Amino acid sequence: MTIAIVTGASKGLGRSVAKFLLESNIDVFGVSRTNDESLEEVAAQSSATYTFFPTDLANMEDVKKTMDQIKEKIYAIDGLSQIYVVNNAAVVEPIKKSLHILPEELMTHYQVNVLAPMILMNEFLHVSMKQGFQVIGVNVTSGAAESPYYGWSAYCSSKASLNMYTKTVALEQEKLGTNNKVFAFSPGKMDTEMQGVIRSTDYEHFVDVDTFKHYKQQNALSDTEVVASVLTDILTDAATIENGKVYYVRDYF
Repeated sequence: MTIAIVTGASKGLGRSVAKFLLESNIDVFGVSRTNDESLEEVAAQSSATYTFFPTDLANMEDVKKTMDQIKEKIYAIDGLSQIYVVNNAAVVEPIKKSLHILPEELMTHYQVNVLAPMILMNEFLHVSMKQGFQVIGVNVTSGAAESPYYGWSAYCSSKASLNMYTKTVALEQEKLGTNNKVFAFSPGKMDTEMQGVIRSTDYEHFVDVDTFKHYKQQNALSDTEVVASVLTDILTDAATIENGKVYYVRDYF
């Protein structure tokens, strides 16, 4: 039996990935601040179930609580052979010059974009060693991990950190001789709420704002379902996954 844990499952790419997995009869544990009840309807039309865990990933205690709740459910599943861990949730804020970023803004950003994904992945890799199931983990990254943007010091650096974490964990799993796979996925520019936040930023804080407005005007933003179909195909074909690799959606079109 396979189950999936998807963060940020109520919106954007996370919701689309959760939908495809449910349609593939894979039970999904959705982790996000808000619930999208339509996913329960998708599950009802298949032989899968959708379980929502209300979680503020910016709150460490909330992350720990949800992790414990999920582990309790995992321990009760007979015949569990595989878990997909999809670390999708992220924030782009604060978008401003680095010298103006407040310490609490930086702490929140790194809690959501780096610490929460690392904690979740680490914990389920640890549990897999005791329970004997395979973990296929993906950290959703960004082109910003490799290219600096004015006003995006937090976002660029947090995604770069997540990439190196992915490569390091994959190396460890290889050396340990497990069958666990951990990779990163760069989805490109999608038509999401995050893009709306970017477009609403003042030029003073983000000098490339007009470029991102142009993407929307020219219909250059990918639909999340199209991107999710690529990610889901990679995720569900464990035998071909290259441990530690950063997969780019652009390579599939």
